[in-house]
Amino acid sequence: MEERKSHKSAISIQEGVYQPPSINPEVYARSGKKKRKKYSVEEYVSGILSGNRTILSQAITLAESSLPEHYDIIQTIIEKCLPYSAKSVRIGITGVPGVGKSTFIESFGLYIAAKGRKPAVLAVDPSSNQSKGSILGDKTRMEKLSTHPGAFIRPSPAAGTLGGVARKTRETIILCEAAGFDTILVETVGVGQSETAVHSMVDFFLLLMLAGAGDELQGIKRGIMEMADAIAITKNDGTNEMAAGGARLLYQNALHLFPAPPSGWKPEVVTCSALQNTGIRELWMKIMEYVEFTKHNGYFEKRRKEQAVIRMDDTILEYLKNSFRNNDKVKSMRPSLEKLLYEGKITSYKAAISLIDNYLKES
Repeated sequence: MEERKSHKSAISIQEGVYQPPSINPEVYARSGKKKRKKYSVEEYVSGILSGNRTILSQAITLAESSLPEHYDIIQTIIEKCLPYSAKSVRIGITGVPGVGKSTFIESFGLYIAAKGRKPAVLAVDPSSNQSKGSILGDKTRMEKLSTHPGAFIRPSPAAGTLGGVARKTRETIILCEAAGFDTILVETVGVGQSETAVHSMVDFFLLLMLAGAGDELQGIKRGIMEMADAIAITKNDGTNEMAAGGARLLYQNALHLFPAPPSGWKPEVVTCSALQNTGIRELWMKIMEYVEFTKHNGYFEKRRKEQAVIRMDDTILEYLKNSFRNNDKVKSMRPSLEKLLYEGKITSYKAAISLIDNYLKES
């Protein structure tokens, strides 16, 4: 045994090389960065009303949070901000992928900012169904607008909500209005039923379309065209001008076949080029004309009241969904029911009813 202990192996273990941290702590300390401060409700409200963008951004993060402890805080903040909101023009912008929504919004935002308006862009980025992650690249795509002192851009992950609309976009609109932003631009991801959801939270709904991509009328659902208060044919420049003009006439004729909208407004089709900044001024004037028209006939105020009711209904559905999923009885029953579903021993309907019945008994 002693011989074996004293025997030196040919294999030797070298000491590992020390790996420094990915961020130099001295550099981080010199940068002056501190831990994010936690604000009280009163500090949030006063910060938002004074136009503090850091506090506004943190409040929006609270609104987007799914943590139960954040819910009561943000609702109190929103309630206190509510009297200072509703003084903006809310514009929903949608269009098929590739139509140039971000390029258009930047050009449009810069134009109205130059006229003294304060635009806030709420751009919803699609989230991954697997990782739940989101690129949130709108500030990169809107480089000039994101650095404009009068503008505010907030990319938000869709986070699996219906149609890709951020779960708390309505609350974010209220916070941005209370912070003094008078033109709210809500960009959809342009897929699914996000258009319907955005239409229920804005005053003016703009549909962007692209000419020269085949049969234009096949590229859009009738329901979306019926919701539109205006249609803009984008990329009306260079060799695409003739195609854009033809598409404008095609869509204008198609709009005549639809029933009159409840607002009494007659939607029109315009052409524009975000690269050359043509048609942007005309489109803004058209939106202002719509706002004046609907305020005069009472539809604008009526629509805002309807949106408050829709927001209440959505809140009820969200609350019930979260309450159901977080119920202890439901969580304990779910694994066994899923096992029976995998084995084909129970129908999805029966499994759902079983969970609902037990949830209601617990309530």
